[in-house]
Amino acid sequence: MSYIYLVPIHLHRSVNLEELTRCVENTFGVRTKTRSFKIDLPGTYDPIRKQYNSSLILRQLIAYPPVDACKILGITAVDLFIPILTYVFGEAQLDGIGAVVSLHRLQNQFYGLPENHTLMKDRLIKEAVHELGHTFGLLHCTNPGCALNASTYVENIDQKSHELCIDCREAIGLR
Repeated sequence: MSYIYLVPIHLHRSVNLEELTRCVENTFGVRTKTRSFKIDLPGTYDPIRKQYNSSLILRQLIAYPPVDACKILGITAVDLFIPILTYVFGEAQLDGIGAVVSLHRLQNQFYGLPENHTLMKDRLIKEAVHELGHTFGLLHCTNPGCALNASTYVENIDQKSHELCIDCREAIGLR
């Protein structure tokens, strides 16, 4: 049996991944396991940008995958970037094993708004499904409600569902 591994990366103990676990299992029909990996987070920090390079984190996540891993999703709270973009909510290998998402820009406090744990969890689930969808080979979807719809801004995340549309589900062999 293979699993989707959820890997907390330097997350505060108060972050509960139980709801994310259920949603990932329901969406992709694959059991999940939560496990710690040794990630050198400080080694991915860019002091000029004051952000963390998501590609370097991703590289570490997939370096030594467990033999029963079909996918690995890292979850962190640091601000992520890739060199060609100002920031990213996450990054994934298209049709690969690994993905990473960040809570940093999913939290209302980042935008000067009151804390809202429910909204942050909802955003995390949507972005986790989005990035894992890429690992299953899905490209961005034009259906505005689909989790694979592109999200440039947090408002885009709020407008979409945590579920895959019928076309995306069929593309990866789900009913």
